[in-house]
Amino acid sequence: MKKFALLAAAAAALVAAPAFANQELAQKKSCLACHATDKKLVGPAYKDVAAKYAGQKDAVAKLAEKIQKGSTGVWGQVPMPANPQVNAEEAKQLATWVMSIK
Repeated sequence: MKKFALLAAAAAALVAAPAFANQELAQKKSCLACHATDKKLVGPAYKDVAAKYAGQKDAVAKLAEKIQKGSTGVWGQVPMPANPQVNAEEAKQLATWVMSIK
């Protein structure tokens, strides 16, 4: 039984690690200055973004593009500026992380 608990804890850590790493990336790239996972700040909560794009096959690609190029009018009048600090791979990682938030 002890082995099972140890394996379960290790598996949980592996599953949680990518999400944590992407939260660190979001902090590093200044995303968290305007967004939070569970509440609206300047921009929408990431859980609301994930809910809005849930079920869309191209959601990660759409969000990655918005992260890099910015967008306007999707969540109201406040535009999301382009983020030149984020390269294409990082934008994909961030978008994948956002889509994983419930």
